[in-house]
Amino acid sequence: MIKLPSARSLSALAVIAGFSLTLPLSSASGAASGDRETAAFARCVGPARVTCVVDGDTFWYRGLKIRIADINAPELGHPSCAYEARLAETATRRLTDLLNAGPFTLAVEGRETDRYGRALRVVLRAGRSLGEVLEREGLAEHWHGRRGDWCIA
Repeated sequence: MIKLPSARSLSALAVIAGFSLTLPLSSASGAASGDRETAAFARCVGPARVTCVVDGDTFWYRGLKIRIADINAPELGHPSCAYEARLAETATRRLTDLLNAGPFTLAVEGRETDRYGRALRVVLRAGRSLGEVLEREGLAEHWHGRRGDWCIA
C-alpha cells in the first residue's frame, strides 16, 4: 500500500511553493447562508482606493478600509525578512481569491474600529471565517492583540 502525504504537509509545501491547495469556500453555500456582500477585488495600486486588497489582512470595500479582526497576516509594505515578504505576497493573493470567490458577510465582533480608524470586521462565508482559512493555510495567525514575528527561525 502506498502512503500519501497528509493534507497538512501538502498545504505547507504549497505555501512554500507560492500557491494554496485549499479550495475557496463555495460561493453557492455563501448565497444560501444569506451572505450579501460581493465585489471584484484586485490589488490596491495608487492613492485612489475603493474596492481592493492591501495585504493579507487589510482591504478596501466600497470606500471603507477594513482590517480583518480575527487574524494578523505578514506585512507586505515593510516586511522584516525575505520569508515574511514571500508569505505576505502569497497571503495577499489568497485573500484576493477568497474575497472574489463569492458573496460574504462583514461582521462586527468587539470593537468597530481600530486606533488607525480602520473598520474591524470578521469576514464570513456561509458562517465560516475567511481569516480562519488563511490561518489554516499558514498565511495568517490568530489575532492576539499584537503582531507576531514571521521571521523567527
